[in-house]
Amino acid sequence: MSNRTLRVNELIQREMSSILRKRYQIESLPITIVSVEVTPDLLEGRVFISVLGDADAAAQKLRWLRKISSELRFELGRTIVLKNMPKFTYELDTTTERGNRVLSILDEIAEQEKTKQAQSGESEQKENA
Repeated sequence: MSNRTLRVNELIQREMSSILRKRYQIESLPITIVSVEVTPDLLEGRVFISVLGDADAAAQKLRWLRKISSELRFELGRTIVLKNMPKFTYELDTTTERGNRVLSILDEIAEQEKTKQAQSGESEQKENA
């Protein structure tokens, strides 16, 4: 990915968050825009969001974002000067859940290792006695 594309991604993420916080204060409260990825030709982009709450709340906020996507794109076009404003698709970001799952598995493995070490330490003490 080029440096220009990275800068455009960050700019769109920052401006989209700003527009959501200013124009849609109550509706956008549980929404966090995690990242934006646009194609190098700036015709399409994907917006990854994270939503506080359960799966139903996330689905509802995702539907709401898709509903206001044309308004959001228009506002972005007014604040960001680009030859083409990308058409965005909105997706839930699942990296946090996957990361938490990996961390919990690592914690379980560490706990099993501690248990094994404690058991081997007890058996050595019995042999020495």
